[in-house]
Amino acid sequence: MGIVLGLAAALLYGGSDFAGGVASRRSGWLLVTVIGSAAATAVAVIALLVSHGPGPSVHAVAWGLVSGLAGGAGTLALYRGLARGQMSVVGPVSAVGAVVVPVVAGVMLGERPGLLAVAGVLVSLPAIVLVAASGSVRGKLGSGLFDGLAAGVCFGILFIGLAQAGRNAGLWPVASEQASTLLVALAAAAKSRQSLHIPVRAIGLPVFAGASSTAAAAAYFYATHFSMLAVAAVLVSLYPGFTVLLARVLLHERFSLAQRAGLGLCALAIAAIALN
Repeated sequence: MGIVLGLAAALLYGGSDFAGGVASRRSGWLLVTVIGSAAATAVAVIALLVSHGPGPSVHAVAWGLVSGLAGGAGTLALYRGLARGQMSVVGPVSAVGAVVVPVVAGVMLGERPGLLAVAGVLVSLPAIVLVAASGSVRGKLGSGLFDGLAAGVCFGILFIGLAQAGRNAGLWPVASEQASTLLVALAAAAKSRQSLHIPVRAIGLPVFAGASSTAAAAAYFYATHFSMLAVAAVLVSLYPGFTVLLARVLLHERFSLAQRAGLGLCALAIAAIALN
């Protein structure tokens, strides 16, 4: 179940990043972040109200808020990178930090994955790097590289925070995470004094990105109930593969030979973790 939920989270995060990236190029990354975060928070609160789960605890809400602060900063960096760089570069670069930080944290917390899981983790690292190695965009690589790396570290902290929130917390960590992310986005918008007006016809993609992000966070959160942090983080950090595939199909961004090899290694990493 943990593997299924982890891959579902990767798919949802990949779709969210694609939609957010396309919307950021059209309407501006900060505006898209605010609208997406507002939609994500609304979906999370509705899910919390209808789930009839346990009441809030300081531990669960606190870790959710920590996750949201990191996630908000990561989303701002990611959308800025997606708006000015290429999706098939920025997304995979962000995943490097997103997988390394939780894996290291998991080991430090005493987790000891099995041999096949370790092999899957090790294979996933060069896989993500290869997926990011697009030879057709050398001129754009630098413009999104820093944003991708910064986003990855922030997302890694987000993944650790949600995993630490506990198994008996219901959806409170996810809801508080999304609310905290929205506060970060609103603070950034207030500092920039940018108008938050957007045409109604352009609101669909940011809302979809936010809703998908909430669903992804929930799927990952429950994946940590069934899998170790290191394994769940590796699975969810394969999300750039889905972003790249969508960019290839819908935006006609080209695959390099290295990217194809990276996608193949991603499949091997998933298989190794699943067999474990």
